[in-house]
Amino acid sequence: MNDMTSIAETESISTPHVPAAHPAPQGTALPAAGDTATLFARAEALLPRIGEGAAEREKQRALPYEQARRIAEAGLLTFRIPRAYGGPGGSVRDAIRFVIALAGVDSNLAQALRPNFGLVEALLSAKDETQCRRWFPRLLAGQIFGNGGVERGSAHGTVSARIVREGDHYRVHGDKYYSTGALFADWITSIALDEDGRETTFVLPRDREGMELVDDFDTIGQRLTASGTTRFTNALVRADEIRPGYFSRDRRNPVTPVFQLFLGAVEAGIARNALNDAVAFARTKARPIKHSGAERSVDEPYVRETVGRIAAQAYTAEAVVLRAAEAIDAAWADQLSDAALTRASVEVAQAQYIAIEAALRASEWAFDVGGASATDRTHNIDRHWRNARTVANHNPRQWKTAVAGAWFLKDEAPPTSGLF
Repeated sequence: MNDMTSIAETESISTPHVPAAHPAPQGTALPAAGDTATLFARAEALLPRIGEGAAEREKQRALPYEQARRIAEAGLLTFRIPRAYGGPGGSVRDAIRFVIALAGVDSNLAQALRPNFGLVEALLSAKDETQCRRWFPRLLAGQIFGNGGVERGSAHGTVSARIVREGDHYRVHGDKYYSTGALFADWITSIALDEDGRETTFVLPRDREGMELVDDFDTIGQRLTASGTTRFTNALVRADEIRPGYFSRDRRNPVTPVFQLFLGAVEAGIARNALNDAVAFARTKARPIKHSGAERSVDEPYVRETVGRIAAQAYTAEAVVLRAAEAIDAAWADQLSDAALTRASVEVAQAQYIAIEAALRASEWAFDVGGASATDRTHNIDRHWRNARTVANHNPRQWKTAVAGAWFLKDEAPPTSGLF
């Protein structure tokens, strides 16, 4: 199930040395970003080690700090950074293909690193040279970005945190939840309302006084995404830490489809991981049922049929997610025309729905390769369903199919709300 075959050019590109404003904690010398072939080769070597102990980490709720840092320091958050800035200049498909592979060994870690991929897309979309030259080098230096995310207690997307000017700088106050990857991060991106009620985005170093990162994320799955509370208590925001808003919810943009497809990629990875666990269990632990006539579980026809169905679900999820990624790449090739972005949004919505369904089915059917012992907690096979179910609830999949249906029935474009 390894899909790390090189599909990129082989020209080597060195990363320029740019001092980091907030050094990565380990302070190690990092390899040059290289091209996408180089990154996929690194991923192929690293991901099996990331996968070791992933099931046990979930059982023990041991956050993967070390694993997140290894991913960042290998340059695997930089697929889309252009060559002009020292990056590999990869496509959306390249980035999403890596996310599927990472989620195939640890879906928590894949989702926890989502803000980094979104930041790159936002910078590419805005074409703000100053911001690109400020933040791309930090990603290339192995630093990690987290998000002080959505607030609770009101309609989805409502912002109540406040940021007010104080002399030459600002102060921010308020609580955030769903702070994806924040505990692993060197930088935290968040949003608050200024005195005029305008949404203001800012980025703070994780050690900023007045900002508290709380490990209180409590869900049935994806427990290790470090997605708990970010609390701002009169925290200082320097003027140069204000980040321009890169897109409006009033018009279509290329960033939102990537954020949404990322969730589909995580689901595709979960389906793959469920397949790998089902195969391993059938080969090494399962016993054929008494009346089957088979001496080994792998010779049991219904086990074979079940594994084949799981494999088909994993294959389907990966295929549709990669096809939707190609639609986003096509929109970039079409100069981000509204028509191309709309098509990409519809394709992403369809891909998300299929990937969710595939992951839920694959993770349920994984139990069918064994008997009662497959449900033993020691095997932790149930983590796949819990993780798939939790990711699925981020954005209701009913809306995805309803939007696709409206497009085909009435040529009605998806909303620009940030979920399509």
